Amino acid sequence: MRVLRRGDAGPDVAEIRSILAGMDLLPPVTGTDDYDTFDVAVEHAVRAFQQRRGLMTDGIVGPATFQALKGASYHLGSRPLSYMIASPVHGDDVFTLQERLTELGFDAGRPDGYFGPQTERALKTFQRDMRLTPDGMCGPATIRELHRLSSPRARGGRPVFLREQEQVRQAGPRLRGKRIVIDPGHGGDDLGVVAGGLREADIAWDLARRLEGRMKAAGMEALISRGPNQSPTELERAKFANDAGADLFLSLHSDKNPSPRAQGVASFHFGNGNGTTSTVGELLAGFIQREVAARTGMLDCRTHYKSWDIFTRTRCPAVRVEIGYLTNPDDARKLGDPAFRDIVAEGILIAVKRLYLLGEGDQPTGTFTFADVLAHELAKAE
Repeated sequence: MRVLRRGDAGPDVAEIRSILAGMDLLPPVTGTDDYDTFDVAVEHAVRAFQQRRGLMTDGIVGPATFQALKGASYHLGSRPLSYMIASPVHGDDVFTLQERLTELGFDAGRPDGYFGPQTERALKTFQRDMRLTPDGMCGPATIRELHRLSSPRARGGRPVFLREQEQVRQAGPRLRGKRIVIDPGHGGDDLGVVAGGLREADIAWDLARRLEGRMKAAGMEALISRGPNQSPTELERAKFANDAGADLFLSLHSDKNPSPRAQGVASFHFGNGNGTTSTVGELLAGFIQREVAARTGMLDCRTHYKSWDIFTRTRCPAVRVEIGYLTNPDDARKLGDPAFRDIVAEGILIAVKRLYLLGEGDQPTGTFTFADVLAHELAKAE
């Protein structure tokens, strides 16, 4: 599909307007001649939809927004659902199915709207228990059984995230043995933000190596998702983490803005705007945000939920950190200093340690040091 923005026109714009009208974000179709025009009202409606769904709120219909819009036009029962390796089915109907199966005690994995193998396994188990044909096809008979059963107590797919929390608790406070995927943004021909003589891809790579060294020194198994001259897609990065059986996924980026006054650090975790969020991801994002802001003096731009592919397609808790704006002179000056990147790397490591400590022997934000981490690891090993 082509990217759609204000000023564009055509049947694809008319389709977008129809979907937005169906969600009450635009007035109903009236048959006017300009219904195929992407005007200010459409842009505002797109922004409202993006904000609601945890997407980048830019008012532009790119591939991610278009996929989310198309997915929002489906409800459970409007089409048969099954797992197809070549073209995974995606939509709100899949999300509803995943939540419903999870609430009934069938582990469909994280409710992300993608009909994958875990959703298929949960569906087949449900069908077998309901004495239906266990074919992994969610058709009329299966939907009738889903509707027939009484509403459970748990709502919103929370059992998935309770399992995440329990896995962290059972993993214990030590860092040794934890497998972390560090994901430096961009790479290869994709340089990311380029400003003030700095390139986002280079900064992310250098920061990833510094973080990798500290994590390995603490006994962790740290894996970097790409090489210095590679630029995998988000789906490839997520697959790398899934294949590695990662416990956590940390994506490192810097930002830009037309205004040179925009500055600060922000952290992101999985959430889709309807109350479903990764509990562990949100907790880790908060720890990273507070540690980095406290140690660097950067403006605290807080944590935010997003439904980016890097979050929906990784099976482990994932966090993305936007460390400064290269278009801001002060942030750029800091990021260009290797000593500053050491401080950021230590802050992220301390945040991971806090996640596994779960409040045990914790210290005030910004005061826990790398030496403290090593001492704690040695003490726990004795």
